[in-house]
Amino acid sequence: MSGLDTPDWLARRAQLSPHRTAFVEVGTAASHTFSKLEARTNRWARWLAATGVRPGDRIAVLAKNRLEYLEVFFACQKLGAILQNLNWRLNPGELAALVEDAEPRLLLTEAGFELDAIRAAQPGLPVFDLDGPEVASRAEASADPMPPPPVGLDAPWVICYTGGTTGLPKGALLTQGNILFNAIQTVASWGLDEQDVAILNAPLFHTGGLNVFTAPLVWAGGASLVCGGFDAGQVFDLVARGASLFFGVPTMFQLLMAHPRWAEADLTRLKLVISGGAPCPAPIFDALFAKGVAFKTGYGLTEAGPNNFWLPEPMVRAKPGAVGRPLFLVQARLSDPDGGVITEPDRPGELQLRGPHVVPGYWRRPNASADLFTADGWLRTGDLAERDADGDYRICGRIKDLIISGGENIYPAELESVLLGLPGVVEAAVIGAPDPRWGEVPWAVVVVDDPTVDAAAVVAHAEAHLARYKVPRKVHFVDALPKTGAGKVDKRRLVEALVTDV
Repeated sequence: MSGLDTPDWLARRAQLSPHRTAFVEVGTAASHTFSKLEARTNRWARWLAATGVRPGDRIAVLAKNRLEYLEVFFACQKLGAILQNLNWRLNPGELAALVEDAEPRLLLTEAGFELDAIRAAQPGLPVFDLDGPEVASRAEASADPMPPPPVGLDAPWVICYTGGTTGLPKGALLTQGNILFNAIQTVASWGLDEQDVAILNAPLFHTGGLNVFTAPLVWAGGASLVCGGFDAGQVFDLVARGASLFFGVPTMFQLLMAHPRWAEADLTRLKLVISGGAPCPAPIFDALFAKGVAFKTGYGLTEAGPNNFWLPEPMVRAKPGAVGRPLFLVQARLSDPDGGVITEPDRPGELQLRGPHVVPGYWRRPNASADLFTADGWLRTGDLAERDADGDYRICGRIKDLIISGGENIYPAELESVLLGLPGVVEAAVIGAPDPRWGEVPWAVVVVDDPTVDAAAVVAHAEAHLARYKVPRKVHFVDALPKTGAGKVDKRRLVEALVTDV
């Protein structure tokens, strides 16, 4: 495909909506229209080209959320270059390994990050401070658009690394077409428009930060409020000022609920509140429903979208936790362990996806790329799901986390949701432990903020809500659950620490 097949997002939006707000920098209250953003991003593209960036080159960014990050993202699209959005939560050695893997043309960063390991891994890598004079010189570049790059919709736009628990994370290749079609179907299926304003405090090193609302809103002509990170008080302020969209992970909602302003907060003005990244505990649904919010849970992964489903509002309260039916361009199916397609309702199987939002594979990982797909071209998500008689999907958990006890399936996410409903439990994880009679049994690992919550209370709470075989056989109390670089609970480490002596 030629460059004509790849629309220049900002150029087109600036033509259609020149005076509408694209981004607001919350820290400074600076507002940027699409016309202004187009000019600034063209200067970035020219500056990057002057440093030697060519189509297909990688540009690494190690920074917190900021306007320049988004400008570089769209400058990459204009150049046919590839953004490597580095996870600043990783340690220096992990970051160095990712930089060595992608071999970027340059690294853009900001103060506060340890770079010695990166410099040692890539001695000749040019490193530029986003707040330094060399980067500031881009203001002298022309704001006129550059010629379109000789790339098509199949060209990578972002290498987004997945948060693996073993070995080097895999770099999912998000193409121009993947991001385009995720935006198109999100706008069409979720009803986004130019009046919408999203709170952007999810990190831009995740596909959630870039692609749940941010890119779709540029496509629709809406606005994003760019926050340096998550702050519960700031969220309440932004909702009061007119934000209409909010995406967060369950931990964010738990922090909102624990904030002193929660009781008085009016969230009904929010058009859409959606949780993703991990199963959402039932108490969060109850709390937001009580606030009059049609709270939804979404489902996505770096390799697909990340937006895949939609649950119509009339069904939200009747099906808390269901992700709904596939979006316009998404095909979904369930597969049994033998590869057969499941057609009957309410039978769990591996969720598999297909559509133009699905990545072609991983960066320099041909074997992993091949393993990602079935023989007939469907993406293997590795997640268990079930579909009800209405065609609505519900995610049950990861296949690798499934516990089979005495022939019965136990989904840790279900038990974890129940445990989080016990007052005093602030974090919970469920792992499988070997058992001579049942094969496996569930163990609970919990973090509490109430010292009166003991193992007996945890077990009693589980017994009141679940079948006996799902109740944890042992309860471990820890100060904090270990997390992966992506911020998810690292169950492998829990198993290694607690189960290896069984």
